Amino acid sequence: MEKLGSRLAEYLNSKNLTEDYRRLLNAALKDEDVQKFLKKNSDEINPNAISTSAASIYEFYNNKHHKSELTQGYYPKLIVSNHNIEVAYYPNEKLQNREKKDQYESGFVLMDMASDIRNAKLDDYSGQGREDALSQALDFIDHYLNQKKFIPGLYLAGDFGVGKTYLLGAIANELFKHDVHTTLMHFPTFAIEMKNSIGTNSVLEKVNKIKDAEILMLDDIGADSMSSWIRDEVLGVILQYRMQENLPTFFSSNFSMNELEKHLSINQRGEEEPVKAKRIMERVKYLSREVIVTGPNRRFQK
Repeated sequence: MEKLGSRLAEYLNSKNLTEDYRRLLNAALKDEDVQKFLKKNSDEINPNAISTSAASIYEFYNNKHHKSELTQGYYPKLIVSNHNIEVAYYPNEKLQNREKKDQYESGFVLMDMASDIRNAKLDDYSGQGREDALSQALDFIDHYLNQKKFIPGLYLAGDFGVGKTYLLGAIANELFKHDVHTTLMHFPTFAIEMKNSIGTNSVLEKVNKIKDAEILMLDDIGADSMSSWIRDEVLGVILQYRMQENLPTFFSSNFSMNELEKHLSINQRGEEEPVKAKRIMERVKYLSREVIVTGPNRRFQK
């Protein structure tokens, strides 16, 4: 530290420095963080490169006390690199939190879903009628993270308010902890949006965006009557692609699989199309395993 300190003192007394810069640099050298850094790293710093190091010290001091637009969201830190002093910039807590939020929202995409589903946790999912669903959810997560082969998702069937959607959100949150990305969407709303996309010729774009999600969760499927076009050209295309690519898919529905097949067999004109419904259900059954969720309607419980 003594040799480094003397070189710094010599540099401050140099005739090549303007009075203003000498004054500012002197203030920087007296900064508490600068003093601690120099004391801790003096043996690693090359005293012969003190002019470059002095400039870095001043840069650190200036950005520490006077934030600029270029460094907004970051804080400066002195480091030793190749025996010279340099300044590195690290994201501050506010920026880190924003980046974490952005990463989370890109890793767990909600489409037309209540935002509070992001708070869903497996630890909070319990109660009579939910045991089998929770057990199979945990099994899926364990197998998906530890096996390389295809693992089917879950088809959660049950009455209103028994926690089907909550469980989907809890599974997605748990998967995100392991950098597995999930898209959870409300299928009836998505179907309406797809109909509206016909006029803007953006149907294919939206289908392609959905079909290759790492984990796809279709919530409330069968809640509304489904046109033949939505069933065959939208849902059918998505499921066919995911079946070919072995991409796990989850579903939630008030219908059992057998009931959903009957529901899908009736088109918007009231005509029966059992073969087309069966084709859809073959894909659903390949991509997921049915789990019946029971219990009280918790939406009305305080």
